[in-house]
Amino acid sequence: ESMVMENFDSAIEMLQQLRKLGIELSIDDFGTGYSSLSYLHRFPISTLKIDRSFVSCMNDNSENGEIVRTIVMLARSLKMNVVAEGVENKEQLAQLAALECEYGQGYYFSRPLAVEGAAKLLAEHKSYPIPFSSMDSFIEEGSILAA
Repeated sequence: ESMVMENFDSAIEMLQQLRKLGIELSIDDFGTGYSSLSYLHRFPISTLKIDRSFVSCMNDNSENGEIVRTIVMLARSLKMNVVAEGVENKEQLAQLAALECEYGQGYYFSRPLAVEGAAKLLAEHKSYPIPFSSMDSFIEEGSILAA
């Protein structure tokens, strides 16, 4: 991210070439660090990833919950995908699903895995990512990988 900011014009050109090849681009940790609203129209971005610091405290702090809701609404209005990072429990999952957040990642779905474990998990679950909108039957299980 800092490299992109240092070489802004060449970075935009390279990112546009990647998009032309069909490669989807994301802004990671949106809402922290270098991320800015101006990037949303300058860069060919398809997905916003909400920083885990907002997701982890959604239930404790109405301000964090409101930030998550606002990022989800912003992404949807710009026709971007949105991924919530750091989903650790079914309460967070249910709250994100209610906000119509599309995808999530975090320990609730799976701890980091070695290649063999990831291959086994992918073989057991045929399609990824699983949108939150179709997860009602999975909320009780807590055994899926969403993103």
